[in-house]
Amino acid sequence: MKRIVSVSIGSSKRDHKAELRVLGEDVIVERIGTDGDIDKAIRVIRDLDGKVDAFGMGGIDLYIWHGGKRYTFREAKRIARAAQKTPIVDGSGLKNTLERHVIELLWRDHRGLLQNKRVLMVCAMDRFGMAEAVDSLDCEVLYGDLIFALGLPLPLANLKALGRVARVLAPFIVQLPFSLLYPTGKKQDESRQQTKFARYYQWADVIAGDFHMIKKYLPPDLAGKTVITNTVTQGDVDLLQSIGVAHLVTTTPHICGRSFGTNVIEGLLVALLGKPVDSITPQDYRGILEKLEFQPWIHDFSSGTEA
Repeated sequence: MKRIVSVSIGSSKRDHKAELRVLGEDVIVERIGTDGDIDKAIRVIRDLDGKVDAFGMGGIDLYIWHGGKRYTFREAKRIARAAQKTPIVDGSGLKNTLERHVIELLWRDHRGLLQNKRVLMVCAMDRFGMAEAVDSLDCEVLYGDLIFALGLPLPLANLKALGRVARVLAPFIVQLPFSLLYPTGKKQDESRQQTKFARYYQWADVIAGDFHMIKKYLPPDLAGKTVITNTVTQGDVDLLQSIGVAHLVTTTPHICGRSFGTNVIEGLLVALLGKPVDSITPQDYRGILEKLEFQPWIHDFSSGTEA
């Protein structure tokens, strides 16, 4: 039996464990939250190193990307170095493959959710595959990297503008404590609804990207909106329904009551592929995703249907 463990600096209240059978193999998929404690995350990884088949690094990105250039977070590098025997991934491989493919599938099979819509991409450098896929569609897009990461009311109108900002700021941003940029630990449990930056949510028909980034400045009313995200618990689903969201799309499959993060699913793929992480190509990921037949999970709150 294969075991994949996501060690997250997020809230331990979001921990989850599931047993499933994938491509003829029994698999345990597990999340262990450390409530923002990076040193604890390192200890957990060191304790399990060599005893599990793959690690996911949750609650933090190892990299952000733009224009083919990769920027590495200083704190995430510390966590990744704790795994000496077991491969460790942060979900970047799926953000470039599965999430890009999900947008293509939505355009093909549920075009009404995206065509001629206004899309708020809360952080494109975190979901670069999704951002590039959305950018290629018949949509008007705002990129909220400066808003949702730095709290600056400066939306970006296109990926070229984001590229100019990234070249200047990204080398400095990745040296900052990650908790200044992204909700970690108990901050992930907060559900304070607020009006700060609400105008950007209200402008959009579709709000896309990391769920905790979306939730960071969540207003009390998202009536009729579509949310494209992942890593949602049943409580998150209930929250979105309560503020009027019409459609929820998760890019990772719904497993035993929740959608896991991209880092968890990428860890699963790495364990199934059985290859060194550095040798895995986008084509490898696409090939195994085709075998697994992963599909986005679509919840239509207005009709109560799921797909």
